[in-house]
Amino acid sequence: MSEIKRIGVGARMSEAVAYNGIVWLAGQVGNPGDSVADQTKTCLAEVDRILAEAGTDKTRILSAQIWLADISTFGEMNAVWDAWVPAGNTPARATGEAKLATPDYMVEVIVTAALR
Repeated sequence: MSEIKRIGVGARMSEAVAYNGIVWLAGQVGNPGDSVADQTKTCLAEVDRILAEAGTDKTRILSAQIWLADISTFGEMNAVWDAWVPAGNTPARATGEAKLATPDYMVEVIVTAALR
């Protein structure tokens, strides 16, 4: 049986949980007050950091969910995403509009990836 590995364990949640060759990341958010582009950059940098800690990287992302507080910022977020996502290794992805944890958060990124 595979062991469950938790990364960044907190009282409420872990940053990621790995099991049976898959890692699930908690939603990553940016810095309150930053633009959608800057928040997206921060989210994706955190995804990179956590994936590295889990022993994988963005070329192994299987799926991504992106939540925007305002769907009209879709283009601004996509510009950052498109510069970050590796060509030829784009994951399945869904993007939607939702109220996030606080009004200061404008984007949240959630990914699932295969381990190496």
